[in-house]
Amino acid sequence: MSAVRSAGLLLYRRSPDLEVWIAHMGGPYWARKDEAAWSIPKGVVDDSDLGDELVTARREFAEEIGSPAPDAPYRPLGEFPQPSGKTVVVFAAEADFAPDALLSNTFALEWPPGSGRVQQFPEIDDARWFGLDEARVKLVKGQRAILDVLETSIRNLAGG
Repeated sequence: MSAVRSAGLLLYRRSPDLEVWIAHMGGPYWARKDEAAWSIPKGVVDDSDLGDELVTARREFAEEIGSPAPDAPYRPLGEFPQPSGKTVVVFAAEADFAPDALLSNTFALEWPPGSGRVQQFPEIDDARWFGLDEARVKLVKGQRAILDVLETSIRNLAGG
């Protein structure tokens, strides 16, 4: 069995400081957490998408945010190993994204545990723009390195 791969999009804008679009994970485990409880919109790469993870990243963005990913020139930022053993493939694009509403897909979970009661929860319950310093606190620890690579990438695009 191969390692699990996820693919996600990291949108950024300059207004005037660099900001990134990240999402708060839904469900009861994350409900009262803020620090290290946010993620880039992402999802598991289907076997049919292997070799074109951008297809997965765009699909998962639409499912989790409820709006299509902006039409923008996405570029690969890299592959980021996570503490769980999963690898996240990240694509970045500059886009001033402002959806009318957040409408995430849902997942089923027995809650409270052992109750026999299965409830539906949104995968994402909030998403918005944050400056890099705040995003570094909010993102799960395994994804914080993505911000460093983004900063370097933008500097290189600007020629220095």
